[in-house]
Amino acid sequence: MIINNSELKFAEKVILLDAAYINKVTADLSKHFSQVIGRELPKADLPIFLECVAMDAAIQPGENVLQVLFVYDKSQPKMDAFNPCDLKKELNDVAFKSQLGEFQLNAFEPSDMADREAFFLESVKLVADAKEVKHLVIVPSEAEYGDKLPEILEKVDGKESICVLGMNPLAPSEAFRWEMLGYAVLQALGIRSDEL
Repeated sequence: MIINNSELKFAEKVILLDAAYINKVTADLSKHFSQVIGRELPKADLPIFLECVAMDAAIQPGENVLQVLFVYDKSQPKMDAFNPCDLKKELNDVAFKSQLGEFQLNAFEPSDMADREAFFLESVKLVADAKEVKHLVIVPSEAEYGDKLPEILEKVDGKESICVLGMNPLAPSEAFRWEMLGYAVLQALGIRSDEL
């Protein structure tokens, strides 16, 4: 399946996530912090994670529609560090509401013609070029292709905000703002500030 304008109408607020990357970061942080605080951590709560990502990207509470697009590998259709985790059965064409608005979730895997990196970067270009999208939030795989994002985002016009979340800051840019992904993960894992 591919993301294209003929089959998917974009919302004003879009969150584009690399599922393999957020799963790896969450599993790594869960393992580390369970040792630090001395208790086993539950799987990360995906709705809480998505709410925190949206808030970190400065999306305000209200009657928003937040379109969440997961890009995943055919070989890894589950995000085992999260609950719910099945990208095909539980996280595709579903929605939930919170104080931030309605989160509409869709999951996409690259066709046999492209790998996840190429598919994700093409998806960034497609969503960034869509006139109806005003706020774009991106969680890319930094180590694999994060360095290619600034060049794409420097060419984008007409957005009120673009926010990239990750664990290591990208080179500063006027085109987007960078935020730390780890805070959203720690919230989703249920780690309290007094435990740290």
